[in-house]
Amino acid sequence: MELLYPEKEKPPLILVVDDVEAHLELIEAVLTTERYRVEATTDVKQAIRFTETHSPELAILDVMMPGMNGYELCKRLKSISRRKFFPIILVTSLNQVEDKIAGLEAGADDFFSKPFNTLELITKIRSLIKLERLQDELECSEDIIFTLAITIEAKDLYTKGHSERVGNLSAEFAGFLGFPDKDIISIRKGGILHDIGKIGINEAILLKSDRLSEDETTLVRDHPVIGSKICKPLYSLRQVLPIIRSHHERWDGKGYPDGLTGSEIPVMARMVNIIDTFDAMTSIRPYRNGVFTREEVIATMKKEKMSGQWDPHLTEKFIEMMEKQYLNQWPLKRD
Repeated sequence: MELLYPEKEKPPLILVVDDVEAHLELIEAVLTTERYRVEATTDVKQAIRFTETHSPELAILDVMMPGMNGYELCKRLKSISRRKFFPIILVTSLNQVEDKIAGLEAGADDFFSKPFNTLELITKIRSLIKLERLQDELECSEDIIFTLAITIEAKDLYTKGHSERVGNLSAEFAGFLGFPDKDIISIRKGGILHDIGKIGINEAILLKSDRLSEDETTLVRDHPVIGSKICKPLYSLRQVLPIIRSHHERWDGKGYPDGLTGSEIPVMARMVNIIDTFDAMTSIRPYRNGVFTREEVIATMKKEKMSGQWDPHLTEKFIEMMEKQYLNQWPLKRD
């Protein structure tokens, strides 16, 4: 018989909650036959504690329970689970459309009416667990890329912390402009990863204090393309790719790598471009003596907002945010 899971890999852990013992025993028997590990309980508080301490991969909840019903428990378990994706199936004797809608609104990933078809339930469980494990793998791969970006940058005293600052300030700017949460998350990721393509460029070129040669400049200008190729295989970073590729495009079309003009440039790339420049100007760099204060940089950006480098409207908004939230708090010189 073909094993569902590799011999050294633990079978998925499933939490089952129902206030009727007979129902628990039935579902537990079905799941153990399929070689799942099962924690079955009639106690809602125990289910909450178990989720906090053992982090099950999936939960099956009865809806009609005294005290805390399945809808409320679903919301609670989703909020406390340490997993990025924690699938929950609701099982109930209710079968009205309104009941299913209530379940989906509570965050449930599927809704089964009693009596349920065992094969259908098992098939759905397998599908959701595969999706959950895929999410874990993607998150792990994503973490590796972020760690790589920060580790590479940490080797250079001039740029140490630059990408994290760009990511955090870009997210703050997106929030200031009223972007939805998912876009704020994307632009923060894009800010952190915008220079990851520099992994493919010789450190001697990146740290060179003299003017770069034409060939060296061409190599440096390849980093947005290299970065987007590194991140492209990860589906979870698909919204970040335009930021990585286009953060050096200019409003006047004189940027790289594609020579995009104006609104052809993705809006998040335009935002990161502004903040990347701001952080670079307020940081010590090998090709420049001294460092500008934040106030000096803002004054320069006011004068040059129509120079063609940045989106003028977004530059105005960035200056507005900085003046409202930061300038009065800043010391005259950078720490």
